[in-house]
Amino acid sequence: MTRLAVLGLGHETNTFSTVPADLATYEDGGIHRGQEMVEHYATSQATFAGFLAAQDDDPDPAELVPLLAAWINPCGAVTAEAFETIVGEMVDLLRREGPFDGVLLGLHGAAVAEGVHDADAEITSRVRAVVGPDVPIGVVVDMHANVDERLVEACDVLLPYQTNPHVDPRERGIECRSRVLEIIRTGRRPGLALEMLPLVVTITRQDTAEEPMASLLARSRELEQLPGVLDVSIVEGFPYADVPQMGMSVVAAHEDGREAAAEVARTMAAEVWAAREQLQGGGLSVDEGLDRVAEHTGDEPLLVLDVGDNVGGGGPGDSTVLLAEAVRRGIDGVVVVLLDPATVAALAGREVGERVEVAVGGRSVEQEGRPVPIDAVVVGRSDGRYEEPKIAHGGLRFFDAGDMVALRTTEGVTVVLTSKLVQPITPNQLRSVALDPSSFRAIVAKGVNGPRAGYADVCGGHLVVDTPGVTRLSVEAFAYAHRRRPMYPFEPATAYPADARDS
Repeated sequence: MTRLAVLGLGHETNTFSTVPADLATYEDGGIHRGQEMVEHYATSQATFAGFLAAQDDDPDPAELVPLLAAWINPCGAVTAEAFETIVGEMVDLLRREGPFDGVLLGLHGAAVAEGVHDADAEITSRVRAVVGPDVPIGVVVDMHANVDERLVEACDVLLPYQTNPHVDPRERGIECRSRVLEIIRTGRRPGLALEMLPLVVTITRQDTAEEPMASLLARSRELEQLPGVLDVSIVEGFPYADVPQMGMSVVAAHEDGREAAAEVARTMAAEVWAAREQLQGGGLSVDEGLDRVAEHTGDEPLLVLDVGDNVGGGGPGDSTVLLAEAVRRGIDGVVVVLLDPATVAALAGREVGERVEVAVGGRSVEQEGRPVPIDAVVVGRSDGRYEEPKIAHGGLRFFDAGDMVALRTTEGVTVVLTSKLVQPITPNQLRSVALDPSSFRAIVAKGVNGPRAGYADVCGGHLVVDTPGVTRLSVEAFAYAHRRRPMYPFEPATAYPADARDS
């Protein structure tokens, strides 16, 4: 029976964050081995769920061997200890449990480790060194990957997500497995090519259901209908990682070899480049956003996206900029979720219905807010474990926010405090502390695109608010040391290809 190894290490690294992705963080629920992988991922919509999906319709099913999956929230660089320990275990498992006929590797694509700018390529290269040149390696990465040539050279199949919010990880995992098995069964290896663009897309223009991304992706699907074309993927990149490969790119695969794939990738890249001005966008100021919230009288809540404290991009989750202003203005019906383990611990034993006076949030150095003093009543408690059986961003199903406390201030603002950092991508987080998401005027979510899918059935619209922080909208304000130059929009006169001249 064909044997496929299933493993991976994922991290979206915000190099402007000072919070390290250390070994302790990974070990606190971020690593699943063997059967633990199956239990954690099989019923989710994540990449590993696709890798491990049932093969009922396949007359020659492969043996799927789950080895190790390591995945944590975005933050600063992966420490050298964490990287070497986890990747070392991955390659040791490959050696010990092998031989394998193929490898299914789940990566994020924007990982940076201490001293390793291209961490995803490094992982794939180490896997290649173990299994040898003849064993096909299939890789699935996030749409926010910063892809480089070294990663492409080290694998045989490379499939980025093609939705943002990311609702297709599972299906990309299944497709990757199918493509790897096709290589094993036929011996034919399609050509794989990467075209890197000197271009950054603003995070507020990355929703793949909105323009210009919707039309660009429709065009990539058209190109996939050409003879021999297997895949044309647009990669949005991750601008909060200061690395040479940062930026948008196109990945293509073609039955007729690498040059044929490269031609298709260049064709798609040219169309992305033509839309570069439309790929830039802004957001509302804090005052403008809260004016809109105060005016809102609809039956469904507004989803207020806190750009500068985007947990899915490396934000610390405790910025109080929007909370402080909502409290100051006395805007009732607003709910904000904050990471604040110290206050949660201080409220241990306080019962629902008790009145408390505490200062919440604003403690990390990654944001500009301060702790906000509130006079509030405890309205809900939870152990922080909840799940999302529907499709949410990244396909995640099981969540652990640690002990949680919900407080309602005298101004009518609700604050939910968590002990662990989790992405705000499902309204079930609010339900877990006995709150009805539909009862609010506005739900502040510390994300930009990630929360949209999960909250689509609850909220009647969204506002993008340009708050300060390590995931702020104005990436031009970051001090990049390693990015390519020139790049658009940093250098508006940037030409593509490099020897081209704008007309």
